[in-house]
Amino acid sequence: MAKERIFPDYLELDALNNMSEGCMVEHLGIKFTEIGSDYLKATMPVDHRTKQPMGLLHGGASVALAETMGSVGATITVDLDKQYAVGLEINTNHIKSARSGLVTGTAKPIHLGRGTQVWGIEIHNEDGQLVAISRITMAILDRKV
Repeated sequence: MAKERIFPDYLELDALNNMSEGCMVEHLGIKFTEIGSDYLKATMPVDHRTKQPMGLLHGGASVALAETMGSVGATITVDLDKQYAVGLEINTNHIKSARSGLVTGTAKPIHLGRGTQVWGIEIHNEDGQLVAISRITMAILDRKV
């Protein structure tokens, strides 16, 4: 997709992070860190909340980060008075393990249609190595009046 601005100019990180209060996103420590013209970035700690028993980043935590980012990305591209976005399908490939630090996700739209959106999310460790790659399909639904 071209690097055109898809997010509103007035959008602020605090607004995105405030949406996370009181839900799983907050519990996992996910924080939005950057809003680009056509991408979002967020971090998630690799700690007791996000590790599996072997001490590695839990695959489900990576999927939760990806779904959060794709869902938020889709949500902020629609007119919320008329529509809303819900996850339809997500696919994740786990490439490399992580044991500590932060992982950073970058979400970019692949397709922004009237009825569906497709987002690609890459998750990297602090050394810039690819940990996981996801693709999420979002359904764009009309609000009932």
